[in-house]
Amino acid sequence: MKRIALPFILGLVLLACNSEPEGYTITGTLRGDVPDSTKVIMTEINAQRQRVDLDTVLVKDGKFVFTGVADSVPVMRYLFIGQLPGYTAVILENGKIDLEAQKDSLNSAKVSGTPQNEAFQEYISKSIYIQNKGKSVQDDMKNAQASNDAPTLNALQEELNELQEEYKNSNLAFMRENSNSLVSALLLDGILASNILPAEEVTEIYESFTPNIKATEVAKGILTKLDAQKAKAERGKSTEIGAKAPEFSGPSPTGEQLALNDVLGKVTLIDFWAAWCRPCRAENPNIVNVYKKYHDKGLNVLGVSLDRKPEDWKKAIKDDGLTWNHISHVKYFNDPIAKLYNVEAIPAAFLLDENGVIIAKSLRGPALEQKIAELLD
Repeated sequence: MKRIALPFILGLVLLACNSEPEGYTITGTLRGDVPDSTKVIMTEINAQRQRVDLDTVLVKDGKFVFTGVADSVPVMRYLFIGQLPGYTAVILENGKIDLEAQKDSLNSAKVSGTPQNEAFQEYISKSIYIQNKGKSVQDDMKNAQASNDAPTLNALQEELNELQEEYKNSNLAFMRENSNSLVSALLLDGILASNILPAEEVTEIYESFTPNIKATEVAKGILTKLDAQKAKAERGKSTEIGAKAPEFSGPSPTGEQLALNDVLGKVTLIDFWAAWCRPCRAENPNIVNVYKKYHDKGLNVLGVSLDRKPEDWKKAIKDDGLTWNHISHVKYFNDPIAKLYNVEAIPAAFLLDENGVIIAKSLRGPALEQKIAELLD
């Protein structure tokens, strides 16, 4: 019986060690005088960037305890303590989470005990070190600037640039070494928003994430943004110089449907503009002059307005003397033609040859007339 019992007991021990915790316990210890019954509120930040309170416990003898069951996917939560300044970020996952904080510096709390929070603390330690060095350099730069010490200021700027590169490389190393960390997904989301890495490299890091991290909301958002970037890049190819301009149509000021093919001349200018756009209105007199000079030689213009109100659009056409063809869905930057041509800022212009091939983009002022003169004189 003993020979059978020992392996059996060892098996139970191993099973217990390998089993996942059924819930979480966050035990907080506060240094400083925090009165009993002070509220500690656990919150989340929703998609609208609004704070949503989820749970509340009370401080007793400088301690507080949250318990519950977390989803299998880790999430970031924020703890606010009474009226104390700041908050403490905690990654919620099942297991025993320990939190130690000074009442006057909640943002610097130490959170440990579970894999996600241990990785979080590792990241914070590395980033604080670099950030403190950067703050010191910036303070020295202010002093050098105040004393008009240009050589020192230039040297400090180079040092700051090196620190920024070090910070970037530190974040990249962390993400590559911690593919199962929620912090890695949060970092990658920030990098994607700031466009400091090419989409291919962002995709490579995303693909290295574990299924558990890919299931987080932030990682799902990264994938959505990457897909949107890829789609935009594909659309961009269709409006490169040398490409056949994508066909489109839209309502004219009188409500009739007008297509690009209906107005193609020897040279055609597609002009994206709007009544509210001051640079567009400033450029309109130049287009009017070029149109008057070259229309009889084969220049056509098709204005695509990104206005919000039909009356504003029509009034601007009349006020500026824009006698060429116009269309608009009156949907601002949600106009389907603007999306088709990847127009995210106006004025924007595409110059086409008689076959509808894009031969130039973004020409304004004298450059526009010079190009048209080359083609039609």
